[in-house]
Amino acid sequence: MYPARLLTAAATVALAAGLLSAPAASAAPHDQVTAACTADWLGSTTPVLTGTTSGTGARFGLWDETAGVKLVDRQVGAQAGQLSVTPEPLTDGHRYSWRFWPQGGGQPTAKCGFGVDVTAPVAVVGSTDFPAEGVNKFAGQKGVFTFRATETGSGVVCYRYVLDGTLGVGSGCEGAVPAAADGTATVTLRPRDWGTHVLQVQAVDRAGNVTGPTSYTFYAPWNANAPKAYGDVDADGVPDIVLTDRAGNLQVISADATGTEPSAVFPAQAAPGGTGSWDGLEIAHGGWSRNTNPVDDVLVRRPGSAGGYYLYRGGLDPARMSPIYDYLPEAEGLDWSRAGQLVSIGSGSRSAPEGLQQLTLVDGDLWVAAIEGWWGETTRVTTAGNWGGYQLIGPGPDAAGNLTVWAREKATGTLRAYAVPRDAAGAYDFSALADPAAGTVLGSFPVEQYPTLGSSGDLDGDGASDLYAVTAGRHLLTFTGVTNPKDRGLLK
Repeated sequence: MYPARLLTAAATVALAAGLLSAPAASAAPHDQVTAACTADWLGSTTPVLTGTTSGTGARFGLWDETAGVKLVDRQVGAQAGQLSVTPEPLTDGHRYSWRFWPQGGGQPTAKCGFGVDVTAPVAVVGSTDFPAEGVNKFAGQKGVFTFRATETGSGVVCYRYVLDGTLGVGSGCEGAVPAAADGTATVTLRPRDWGTHVLQVQAVDRAGNVTGPTSYTFYAPWNANAPKAYGDVDADGVPDIVLTDRAGNLQVISADATGTEPSAVFPAQAAPGGTGSWDGLEIAHGGWSRNTNPVDDVLVRRPGSAGGYYLYRGGLDPARMSPIYDYLPEAEGLDWSRAGQLVSIGSGSRSAPEGLQQLTLVDGDLWVAAIEGWWGETTRVTTAGNWGGYQLIGPGPDAAGNLTVWAREKATGTLRAYAVPRDAAGAYDFSALADPAAGTVLGSFPVEQYPTLGSSGDLDGDGASDLYAVTAGRHLLTFTGVTNPKDRGLLK
């Protein structure tokens, strides 16, 4: 009777990028072995084929299925039960199968198949909306871009791309657009600024090969009739609610959204000043400076800082997260380290909100600073120090261009409105803010129920500014004006 020999585990294909496993095969006392195999594509012509056995070796077979020939049929020794075979360089584009037999005869493992593909596909980009030559759409408008690739081996699985940026290091498909059955993919992108743009695309095939970046250059002209929306930070002409999540990331939620899913998320690590989190920073937006696209400039300041602020001109763009750092203005009696709030209130004209105004609270008094890409004149509005118990809100101008400021009394939750008219010279008269208790009462929003209260202008398109709130349970509410709350759902 022959001694029983056992092939105890499946053959595996080991590559630098990972492992392709052949399932287990075992020999019964009568040398009966079974296995099932999964086909895959490998990005190497010299894969290492491995297995295990309880004997001193096994018989190895390798077939070129594309050519229909057997390449290898020989015995291989085992080291401590481990089998390892590296065949002669295989042919790119061919498919192969292989198996082990127990020594002394018996049924082999099932064949394990794989293909070899070491040729990177070449990406090709096209767009009728933003062609490489000529113009069909404007900056700020959405356009469709189509990706395809020349691939004769394993087939394209996804495309990695970036507009006006640099592709990250890597070869996987995380964050990429998957390829359809025909190997193509489409993406919708919006070039924010007028001028020349570069879209870089890489194709990734099933063997893990990555093409070098293909650069697609196109021009997006200035749109003289671009939509203007106070509160818009992402250049789509729709106001946005900007809030942090539990992890300190900054999320942008469009007024057009039906829930709380953000249209963009800016990671905590991208927060300015090396803070590692957007949470706790003062983030203000409302209106834009001259000679820029009609998108809110975003100002970020660390509370208690006496130095400066970070300006994201033209809104928040994932491809341009390098803000301008500027110093806060100096004024007699103004100590920025004691400033409690920074609120954008716009210029007062919804149709042309160039020339930004910031309202801040220092030691219970209000100050207004006008900026047009830089800080302008700073004016002390009040001197009685009676604003210390209030939260400022900048709802922006209404459809007629009238400027209003809202404020919530923290102790009672009472929300008041203060009209800011123009004086005879056309400048805004902030004297209505002298007494915080003199504003028109709009409603009650206790801090315990609504820890966050704010406004990004006209959220529903009816021509009037709207309130939003975050409840103690982190539900986002939007209002029609200051009434009829709508629960959009739980925030992240």
